[in-house]
Amino acid sequence: MEAIEHISHGGRTLVYIIRAALQPAQTQFVTSPEMNQQVGFVVYPRGGQIARHFHKPLERRIVGTAEVLVVRQGRCEIEIFSEQREWLATRQVARGDVIVILAGGHGFRMLEDTVLLEIKQGPYTGLDEKERF
Repeated sequence: MEAIEHISHGGRTLVYIIRAALQPAQTQFVTSPEMNQQVGFVVYPRGGQIARHFHKPLERRIVGTAEVLVVRQGRCEIEIFSEQREWLATRQVARGDVIVILAGGHGFRMLEDTVLLEIKQGPYTGLDEKERF
């Protein structure tokens, strides 16, 4: 099993699965700089510091909704679909795994009692943002 798995379709990365076992020794970003959602590991030695800062109020144009899900407890399967609703893959994820969903469709089947921490772009406007299939 790969520590970081890319699931792509038509030359476009749809989903990254980052396994809990991955422990990078240095700062490493999983996503590329042009992606709507930036996910990576920032590694510092003991006593290291991040200088005080704030993020300037830059205006960005974002199309779509990227999501990051962290499996906090349990185990589930994620089904991954192309943007044309074609099934591409099913993967099992467990505690500590991280799923970065950038495009395409997806669904989950819980194999155990499961808690997912979901991080996505807002504001959330309601269920009309989703198209179920």
